[in-house]
Amino acid sequence: MPWSVPPASASPPDLDDQLATELQRGCNALGLSVSAQQRALLLDYLSLLVKWNKAYNLTAVRLPSLMVARHLLDSLAIFPHIDGQRLIDVGTGAGLPGVPMAILYPQREFHLLDSNGKKTRFLFQVKTALRLDNMQVHHQRVESFRPPEPFEAVTSRAFASLADMVAGCRHLLAGNGRFFAMKGTYPEQELAALDPACEVVAVHSLEVPGLSEQRHLVELKMINTGELR
Repeated sequence: MPWSVPPASASPPDLDDQLATELQRGCNALGLSVSAQQRALLLDYLSLLVKWNKAYNLTAVRLPSLMVARHLLDSLAIFPHIDGQRLIDVGTGAGLPGVPMAILYPQREFHLLDSNGKKTRFLFQVKTALRLDNMQVHHQRVESFRPPEPFEAVTSRAFASLADMVAGCRHLLAGNGRFFAMKGTYPEQELAALDPACEVVAVHSLEVPGLSEQRHLVELKMINTGELR
């Protein structure tokens, strides 16, 4: 089906400066060392998201000023806890947290997986426009995706429950790998419902600059993963 890039619309210079300042302050608060080039790429990604969102409905957040905290800083807040050289972001949607991770860690390999064609078309455009050679985009359902080798980390903020994430993604995880699930409030009931073969490594409480809501990152690993895959 033919598709086209939505027409560009430049942001006012003062808004660009405001977003850049908010992003820099947020990175400082998170203790992240972000280069000028990386900040520019993050803002270019935000600009593409705003532009494409008008036609493709990629996110319910419409205002760029809200996207800095709710999308960029929310994604950046998990970075200190993420390990591994080969990672996959499942149900990545508009590329969160996958795109910000690929920008901040160019030496790592990131795979972004989603079954929604509009969202993966957007991500292909992001990859091309920002020249993110370390990022691969896959338009496929998670249950049918069979990579040539497993991943050291599986991230997601899309799954309804932790149990669904483990059940749907366990075939993607390397034997010593970790699941990283982004959650809002502390997911007590979800943790209690996990398969006994899944061990809770940690539940990291996150402070996201500009957000008053609770944020948590649940880190999981499989016990005897090789027997379960």
